[in-house]
Amino acid sequence: MQRLFFTGKGGVGKSTLAATAAWQLSQLGHKVLAVSFDPAHNLGDIFGRELSHAKLAFTQHLDLQEADLEQSAEAYIDRSIGVLSDVYSYTHAFNLDLYLKVLRYSPGVEEYAALTALERIVIDDTGYDYIVFDTPPTGLTLRILALPSITVAWVERLLKLRRQILQKRGTIHKLSGKYDEEGFKLPYTERDDTVLHKLEEMHQRYRTLNSLLRGADTHIAVVFNPDYLSFRESERIVSGLRELELPLRSAYNNKVEDENEEIAQDVEAKLFTNGARSVPIQRVPLQPPQREGSYAMPVDITAAFV
Repeated sequence: MQRLFFTGKGGVGKSTLAATAAWQLSQLGHKVLAVSFDPAHNLGDIFGRELSHAKLAFTQHLDLQEADLEQSAEAYIDRSIGVLSDVYSYTHAFNLDLYLKVLRYSPGVEEYAALTALERIVIDDTGYDYIVFDTPPTGLTLRILALPSITVAWVERLLKLRRQILQKRGTIHKLSGKYDEEGFKLPYTERDDTVLHKLEEMHQRYRTLNSLLRGADTHIAVVFNPDYLSFRESERIVSGLRELELPLRSAYNNKVEDENEEIAQDVEAKLFTNGARSVPIQRVPLQPPQREGSYAMPVDITAAFV
């Protein structure tokens, strides 16, 4: 299964190109899912359908979906609070449940909610030949794509600390014969420790996702326009993907006309420097405005990943 991410500044046409790629791949007979992670959710407007978190069959070979990040955030928070409350139920006297509820408003929840939705789609939706992602604005996209590797490193540290805690509890148990706190028996072996099991499960899950995002079947494309405003933000994307060691495999210079040919050449030359010159660039001419069917543009943009 191929995973295609279309990134870029708002307004450059990444939603239209993502929709076009999904449409053209489906017309070749591939089973395709086009999913929007952009809060603006232009995908439904482009295809003229009311989309939701549930998949909608647009054609025999093309399904459409808009990831509901608010729903994902609620599910992420409820699951996290539930697990932590169960694990640390013996601390209710210290009002830990009150602090756990505050997690709902903590920084980073939106990113982890999006990551949770991304993980489910990437790992669970295996019935497709291609999954095409229309991504959110640059900063949020880079944070979401960075989270798997960051989380893996962080969880590895937590696993080490947890095993040290269990080791010390085990030592106390051998000396005293028990380790109880207000009638709650604390685990002192790895086999019995719920926290360690949850951390190991999380570690494996994010290692898998990180490997998939960096793998040969992931294709990240940056979309930009022949102007210097979109160039600056696209430069951030190219640099960020390089730092994260994520596969930027193609670029689309969208809305090119004879009048901006010189600017188009200059932007391309400046954007793909420092080892990124091997990224193939496809110019997409400015398309006439269409009331409907804009996804069926007469330009093949699938050559880079078919």
